[in-house]
Amino acid sequence: MAESSLPKRLPRDREALLALHRKARQRRDAAPLLSEERAQAAFDVERLEVEVARVERAMDPPRV
Repeated sequence: MAESSLPKRLPRDREALLALHRKARQRRDAAPLLSEERAQAAFDVERLEVEVARVERAMDPPRV
């Protein structure tokens, strides 16, 4: 499978995570259907969405 272009350690701030999420979505959308690149970009999008949710839950008050 194609390698992730995300850093090993993701940033902790929401804005930086959203910027990476935007780039990962662009990579996913530009990749050919059923390609390894598209699958890896989709995994990256999912990983970033989990991290954004984690940051938002930790906010005071939490974002919902």
